[in-house]
Amino acid sequence: MGENLSTIYFGGGTPSLLSVEDFSKILGLFKFNRDCEVTVEINPETIDEAFLPAIKDLGVNRLSFGCQTFDEDILKSIGRKHTPEQLIRCVKQAQNLGFKNINLDFIYGLPTQTIEGFEKDLIKASDLGVEHISLYGLKIEEGCFFYEHSPNELPDLDTQADMYLKAIETLGKRDFEHYEISNFAKKSFESAHNLNYWNNNSYYGFGVSAHGYDGKVRYSNVLNIEDYVANPLRHDLEHELTVQEQLEEEIFLGFRKMKGIAVDEINKKFSIDFEQDYSDILQKYLSLGYLVQTEQGYRFSNEGILLSNVILADFLQ
Repeated sequence: MGENLSTIYFGGGTPSLLSVEDFSKILGLFKFNRDCEVTVEINPETIDEAFLPAIKDLGVNRLSFGCQTFDEDILKSIGRKHTPEQLIRCVKQAQNLGFKNINLDFIYGLPTQTIEGFEKDLIKASDLGVEHISLYGLKIEEGCFFYEHSPNELPDLDTQADMYLKAIETLGKRDFEHYEISNFAKKSFESAHNLNYWNNNSYYGFGVSAHGYDGKVRYSNVLNIEDYVANPLRHDLEHELTVQEQLEEEIFLGFRKMKGIAVDEINKKFSIDFEQDYSDILQKYLSLGYLVQTEQGYRFSNEGILLSNVILADFLQ
C-alpha cells in the first residue's frame, strides 16, 4: 500500500500477550506519520516491568488499560485476574516512563456495583492523572459465560442509566470533556483512532476477524487463524454500501459524537436537504428534549443519549 498511517491500534483480545519482538515485527511492516497515534490495549496481569519501556522504544505512545473497576471483590466476581494495585502500579510506571496519553476502560452495571462505588472509581481514575476514560455499560450477550451463569445482584437498567449520568457529572467537574457517547478526555487527548471511525473515514483491519472499511465497502477478515495465515488478504464478508446506507451511517456515527452532526456537511456530501427530509423526526425529538439544535446541526441531550438506539432507529429506512 505504501501510504503513511495516522493511527495504529492494537486492540481486541489481549494484545499485551504478544512479545516485544512481535510488536517490533508488526510495526516494522508499516510506514506512519511522525505524529502517528500508536495505541496498545493492555491487561495489567499480562505484562512485566520490561514490557512498557520496550514498546515505548518501538514508538507506542498511547496505552489503554482494561481497568473495569477498582473494587477487588467485583473484579473477582467477574473473573478478572488483575488486582487494583497491579493496575495502579502499571499506570504509575507508564507515567514515570513518559507516557502522556493513557486511557482506562471501565464497565458500569457490574454485580453488586452501586452508583456511589462507580463514582469512587472515576474519582480514583482522575486522581491517577490519566488523560482519557472510556465507559461501557454491562451487556450480557447470548453465548457468553455469564449468559448461562449470570451473577447475582446486577444493577437494573434505571440504575445503569443513573450511573452513566453520574459519570457525566463527575468527570465534567474534573475537566474531562465528554466528546463521544462512551468516551471522556482531557483537552487535546481525544482518541484520534476512534474519532476516525466516528467521522466515518476509512481504515484497515488486520488480523483474525478484524473489520475494515475503504469508504464504500465494509469487510471482515476470516475467523480461523489457519485460514488467515494461509491468505491474510481474503475477507470472510464484504458489503458494498448503497448511497442510502452511507447516509445512514454518517447520521448514526455522527450522533455518537457529542458535538453531533453538521447539517451543511451532510447536505453537501449526499446532495440532500437533511432538515427537510428528516423534519418530522427532528421536531419529535427536539420537542421531547432528546435532541438539541447547535450552530452546525443537532446533537443528543444527556437524556437523549440514554435512548439513542431508539432515536437512531427512526433515522434508518
